[in-house]
Amino acid sequence: MLRPAVINPATRPEITPTLEAALSVRIAAALDALRAAKAEFPSVAFANSFGAEDMVLTDLILTHGLGIDMFSLDTGRLPPETYTLMADVEARYSTRLKVFFPETTAVEDYVREHGINAFYGSVERRKACCRIRKVEPLKRALTGREAWITGLRAAQSATRTELALREHDASFGIAKFNPLAAWSEPEVWAYIRIHNVPYNALHDQFYPSIGCAPCTRAIAVGEDIRAGRWWWEDASLKECGLHVKTS
Repeated sequence: MLRPAVINPATRPEITPTLEAALSVRIAAALDALRAAKAEFPSVAFANSFGAEDMVLTDLILTHGLGIDMFSLDTGRLPPETYTLMADVEARYSTRLKVFFPETTAVEDYVREHGINAFYGSVERRKACCRIRKVEPLKRALTGREAWITGLRAAQSATRTELALREHDASFGIAKFNPLAAWSEPEVWAYIRIHNVPYNALHDQFYPSIGCAPCTRAIAVGEDIRAGRWWWEDASLKECGLHVKTS
C-alpha cells in the first residue's frame, strides 16, 4: 500500500488576517526598497538563485514592471528541480533568463587535481569549488554594476542575523540591497501562496535552502533552515563566498 506523502507545513502557512496585514506592510517596504535601488543605481541587478525568497522578488520585480535587470548563476551541479523552475519562470513571466556559467577550464582543473566531489574533504576545498562555480561567475555578472539585489533574510542563518536592508558589499565594491531582510519564513510563503508564485518542488520535500545538489539535503522538522546546506561543516562556516560579512 502506498504511504501518503508527508506535507511540509512550512510551505503552507495558515493565511490569517494578522499574517496578511503584516505581509501587506512587508510588500510595500520591499517595493519601496526596490524602486529606491533602481532610482539611485540604474544599473542595479537582481541575482536570482530561485529560492523561495528569490521567487518573491522575481514576482515583485516582473509583475510591477520595475525595470530591474535579473541574472542567475548555473554552477553545473544544480538539482533537476531548479532547472524545471527556471523554465517555469520563463514561461510564467514571458521572459528569457540571463545565466552565467563557471569557466570550463577552472572546473576541469579543479576536478583533475582534487576529484569530482572533493568539496566533502575540507572546508578549503569546498570554498574553492564555490569560488569557481559561484563567486567568479558572480563577479562577471556584476561587472559594470553599481549595486545588486539579493533575497537574503536575517533569520536564515547564524551568519546573517545582523543583515541590513542596505549594505556596502566590500567584496565587490558596490552597494547591496536585501529587500526581504526583515521578512519571516511564513511571510515569504504566504506571498507565494496568495500570488500563486512558482517555486522549487524541493521546498515541499523539506528543502528550505537549495543550492548545488551534492551540497543540499532535506532537513528534519525543527532543524535550522540552513541545516541542509553543507551539513558536514560548522554552522559558522556556511557561506559560499557570495555573501560574506561586509563593512
